[in-house]
Amino acid sequence: MLGFASRQLIQLWWFELFLPRIGFGRISDRTRTHRLQMLARRFHALAVELGGLMIKVGQFLSSRLDVLPPEITDELAGLQDEVPAVPFAQIREIAEAELGAPLQQIYAWFDEVPVAAASLGQVHRARLSAADALDTGLGEVVVKVQRPGIDRVVATDLAALRRVGRWLSRVRAVSSRVDAPALVEEFAHTSLEEIDYLHEAASAERFAADFADDDSIRTPAVVWARSTRRVLTLEDVTAIKINDTDALRAAGIDPGRVADAFARAMFDQVFAHGFVHADPHPGNVFVEPVGVSARSASPSSLNDREFRLTFIDFGMMAEVPASLRGGLRSLVIAIATRDGRAMIEAARTIGVLMPTTDTADLERALTALFDRFGGMGFGQLKDVDPREFQDFGDQFGHVMRSLPFQLPERLLLLIRAVSLTSGMCSALDPDFNVWDAVEPYATQLLGEESAGLVQDMAKQAAASAGILWRMPQRLDSLLTRVDAGEVSFDTSRLEHRLDRLEHVARRIASGVLFAALLVGGAILLAPAPPLGIVLMGVSVLPLLHAVFARPPR
Repeated sequence: MLGFASRQLIQLWWFELFLPRIGFGRISDRTRTHRLQMLARRFHALAVELGGLMIKVGQFLSSRLDVLPPEITDELAGLQDEVPAVPFAQIREIAEAELGAPLQQIYAWFDEVPVAAASLGQVHRARLSAADALDTGLGEVVVKVQRPGIDRVVATDLAALRRVGRWLSRVRAVSSRVDAPALVEEFAHTSLEEIDYLHEAASAERFAADFADDDSIRTPAVVWARSTRRVLTLEDVTAIKINDTDALRAAGIDPGRVADAFARAMFDQVFAHGFVHADPHPGNVFVEPVGVSARSASPSSLNDREFRLTFIDFGMMAEVPASLRGGLRSLVIAIATRDGRAMIEAARTIGVLMPTTDTADLERALTALFDRFGGMGFGQLKDVDPREFQDFGDQFGHVMRSLPFQLPERLLLLIRAVSLTSGMCSALDPDFNVWDAVEPYATQLLGEESAGLVQDMAKQAAASAGILWRMPQRLDSLLTRVDAGEVSFDTSRLEHRLDRLEHVARRIASGVLFAALLVGGAILLAPAPPLGIVLMGVSVLPLLHAVFARPPR
């Protein structure tokens, strides 16, 4: 890993720093796209070879559209957990050590063939023992077991990544765009949470609580008695994969309705609950036909069969604090109302733009973008003449590249979730329009904002009315006390302050007079020496007053 990083840094220095300085910048510009693509492909191959955390690094970087060019993110976007399964003997050893008993005593049945093998762990189907099934009300389960030595692998990989981050922080071309050490620490925090299965179990239950009143969303129940930090036992909720459009239609479910429901569920997580599933790829979201067996959904001529969405794998979650949620609300309102200036202010609130950034050009670019492409869905955008996009990029591309964009740490996983959601919905329904999905939330947010404004105005009006209502009584009471001689005014302190202000004013006037006499004498010193000397001599008097005059006591 370190050898690969050092070679790429040398290449970066040669092409991006050295060649432009000696007049060969055109060579660097002409070869940049090819070089970045080759870099991404080499890293892709390296990640597959090393496995472990490196695959997660590639997936993590593929979502950093704010700091990485598309030549890299496009290549890494296809990077999946391309690793072979761990032999079952090793999985058995880890599971039995964690659970404290042989598998045949804990489970009535345990499938040795994994359902899925990933870089950090793999999943097997199983059936709970009769006693556990009676206690939990569950039968079929899936058991997630970490790969052998993954803690050591993660620690080693993170140490290497931290060193690479320090190297990158010394490269001006990189450090001017991104805080590499902070990026590594952000990734480290996410990775350490992901290999703690007790943390994942707690996140699953929190997610379930958020949607407890929504029958259209389902999450697997956690079998806590058979779960540890390295082994996680969950209810088996396998159903139709959300991107399997053929199976959806065979079950009588319109993929377009699934896209709408999925977008609504994700936006609810962002704006209603502030706790978002950050890895909603097709393997982590299922569609379950209501009233039909998940694995034997028979073909149906119906196109409006009811269904519910099932989310699994809660190792990667995005927390949306109140401050960030407020900025996102403002951003959604700005996008819905096509207000470029409000969108920039929201970006500043979120922390995407520095407060001192000059955004005049960006505002013009956003206005032009909204005027031309605002409200279009992805299907409509496909029909736009590519030359229009090219012209827009030529006109405003330099604006986007020159601005110091940097996504805050808490926003990274959220951007990943929204990106995956948008891509998934477009795959389910080519005519899916993200603006239509956002519009109900924008309308609701605008209503809440207006209601809040009206409420604040009502409170202020009530407070003002109260003051006005009590004003006559207070005035009458004050006048009564004045007539009775009970009110007196001490003006001595005010008079003293006025005397001091008058003294200061006189000293300032003396200073101005001194300067005038001195400058005038210096000017007249050559043409009329006697008069110039007299003026310069007289200037001493106001100087003495300005310096030594005592203030009144």
